[in-house]
Amino acid sequence: MVQFANPPMPGREDDEESVADMPSSSSLDDGAHNGTSKRKSDDEGQDKKRKRKSKSEKGSKVNGVKRRHSVSKPARDPRDEASSPRTKKELVGTRSPSPVIDFDGLSRPSLGTRERKEETPEQATARLQKLSGAVRTILECLGEDPDREGLLGTPERYAKAMLFFTKGYQENVRDIVNNAIFHEGHNELVIVKDIEVFSLCEHHMVPFTGKVGFLTHRENGTFKLTYLQMHIGYIPDKDVIGISKLPRIADMFSRRLQIQERLTKDVAHAVMEVLKPQGVAVVMESSHLCMVMRGVEKTSASTITSCVLGCIEKREKTRNEFFSLVGLNRR
Repeated sequence: MVQFANPPMPGREDDEESVADMPSSSSLDDGAHNGTSKRKSDDEGQDKKRKRKSKSEKGSKVNGVKRRHSVSKPARDPRDEASSPRTKKELVGTRSPSPVIDFDGLSRPSLGTRERKEETPEQATARLQKLSGAVRTILECLGEDPDREGLLGTPERYAKAMLFFTKGYQENVRDIVNNAIFHEGHNELVIVKDIEVFSLCEHHMVPFTGKVGFLTHRENGTFKLTYLQMHIGYIPDKDVIGISKLPRIADMFSRRLQIQERLTKDVAHAVMEVLKPQGVAVVMESSHLCMVMRGVEKTSASTITSCVLGCIEKREKTRNEFFSLVGLNRR
């Protein structure tokens, strides 16, 4: 009998080849293990990135607030920067580091200046009476008798004195300068030294005193300095101002309730506005009775402030020349 081998079933060879090509169970286990390890490694990498990012963000925050870069632009007075024109209404409502410029662009603060400058004689009398009554109330609150011999008339005398101490509210730069600007083509230093100033600290309403010095510069720089004095100097851009006007400007701003920092800025900006030099610098040193008579009670302490505008800020040689001429570099 002839026996025939079983014929191959259709598709059997392909199945055998497929089976031959299939990886063994051990290979599958190794592949699965490798895939899991790779995914685990990727997850760990992502976790590390997230931790680094979280740490970086946490380090850049202080009390939950994102910290700015340590390198920043130098602090500037907002009035040094160009700004879009604002209406009169906007100027009145604006809060700034110092009182707003008067609407004529040459005096600040505006409200106090206009109220006292434009009041009628009747209004001035009413103001004096109101202030005298307030002083009488102060004396009573201090435990004094305003009607005793030594204090008779004191409320009115003190009221008149306070109005004189703050007479700067009745003045503005335009009236003080009175067109005393002359075209001379001069471009060298002009300095008015040792201008005495008296002002009242707005925090305690007690005096602080000093002298003031100005320097203005048109081509090379300009600045003003004060050392228990105000020295006013400038280098004109062809135009010069009557030399008596610089002490008058200093006196106008000092005869208001002030702080020394703002007084220094007020004078520097006023000179810049009215004369338009290339630069202005102001340095002021004064003694504050609020530190001498009360508080820390330091009789020898003095306070120095400065305001530098324009080209003088960039020209060290001009600054040194000014300091030398007013004697401040020899202290």
